[in-house]
Amino acid sequence: MHVFFHIFGLTVPAYGLMIATGIVVANVLVWRTLKKAGMLYIDFILMEAYALLLGFTGSKILYCITAADTIDWSRIFDLEYFSELMSIGFVFYGGIIGGALGVLIAAKAHKVEALKLVDLGVYGIPLAHGFGRVGCFFAGCCYGMHYDGPLSVVFPEGCGAPPGVPLFPVQLVEASLLFILALVLWLIGRTYKREDGFFPKCTVTYVIAYAVIRFVLEYFRDDAIRGIYGPFSTSQWISLAMVIAAIVYIVIAKRKRAVKH
Repeated sequence: MHVFFHIFGLTVPAYGLMIATGIVVANVLVWRTLKKAGMLYIDFILMEAYALLLGFTGSKILYCITAADTIDWSRIFDLEYFSELMSIGFVFYGGIIGGALGVLIAAKAHKVEALKLVDLGVYGIPLAHGFGRVGCFFAGCCYGMHYDGPLSVVFPEGCGAPPGVPLFPVQLVEASLLFILALVLWLIGRTYKREDGFFPKCTVTYVIAYAVIRFVLEYFRDDAIRGIYGPFSTSQWISLAMVIAAIVYIVIAKRKRAVKH
């Protein structure tokens, strides 16, 4: 594993490189999907720009909430400290919440068919996220619990995880599940037509599936900055809320369909 890659004399953070790779790969594949469906990719890019901006903001805000005790708030206006704080610590669920808000704003402001575009390209989220989790493994962040069994990993000095201790490879397990989920969503998206009044099957499947994956894998993580409230971590509470929200959406959508017919 490498916290940094050395490419043509440049020192490149492995974490950032994997995230950038995931975004590029996901966008190329989604572009092909939208092209085949006859939908404008420029609309997707516009929506994605809003989603990335507010997603970054949301992921940082949630990090600051969960890691509030570790942040030196007296130095928040120190440019060097603030820059360092902005370069580390992102919570994926905060990004999802902020990104969803960005999509809604883009749809409203630019009259974009957000629901159809999102449903066509939603498989790109777990795909890019999977690359990001590989980046987490390289950096040693979001590390797993102490584990002496098969496939345990030992991190070296200089990364985010405790060095020299066998740990559960939770980042790679999540990355593998995310890649599988991306493939499943892509296959589901090819099996049905999206017409007026359609049900966003891919999006709802993603929300529920990832919430379950994240809820379970939280039990295998051991990084300190996760936020524990009662019996669950911050992400587990959000996972429960996402499943409930998805179920409520399904019930409301079915009732609307029943009324129309």
